[in-house]
Amino acid sequence: MIQGLVFDKDGTLFYFGESWDKWAGGVIENLAKGDAQRKKSICEAINFDTERQTLLPSSPIIAATLAEVAALILPFVDGFTHEELATYLDESAADAPMSPAVPLAPLLQEFKARSLVLGVATNDAEASARNHLSTAQVLEQFDFVVGYDSGHGGKPAPGMLLAFTKAMDVAADQVAMVGDSTHDLRAGRAAGMTTIGVLTGPADRATLTPFADVVLADIGEIPTWLDQQS
Repeated sequence: MIQGLVFDKDGTLFYFGESWDKWAGGVIENLAKGDAQRKKSICEAINFDTERQTLLPSSPIIAATLAEVAALILPFVDGFTHEELATYLDESAADAPMSPAVPLAPLLQEFKARSLVLGVATNDAEASARNHLSTAQVLEQFDFVVGYDSGHGGKPAPGMLLAFTKAMDVAADQVAMVGDSTHDLRAGRAAGMTTIGVLTGPADRATLTPFADVVLADIGEIPTWLDQQS
């Protein structure tokens, strides 16, 4: 029986494209500083389509940590160390406008009414995640929030998820990991959790199915799925 849910943030709680395409475009412009070749190199490094102004499904921003993204674009920017560039990306990401995948507050309240413990495990920075959840007025609904910089590593390693089970005193096989990328689902599998894929990020059903116990349209379908497990 499921007693806990751990959610990825971007592409799961919030639509990925609506939230991050504009942010990425702004970051690219800021770092390129009007240099066309530099802009082209940064776009290629993070797989950003300049014509459509969108991150491609292969973009590392979808699942990698921003520290990893910083390492990819560092050769093409001036005036930053890796640490400084990662900090810049973290701080700018914290202010990125998020678009909820579903009305979050009533859904999370329903999960709480079912006595489920709730967590967020994201490859974003913890402070950024907390800011986004606070802005959406749902931070208090979560019992556990961690990012890649919280001391448990990043996905697809299971460290964040195992930290959740320890903190919440719940067995891994009684928890479902919910995410929109194979990084999320591989982390869930490695932790021994049930895995739920959702289609509110760039990945399609065929991509997620090999790593998921079930693939849903969005997190709003989880209550019905939970009822089917009883």
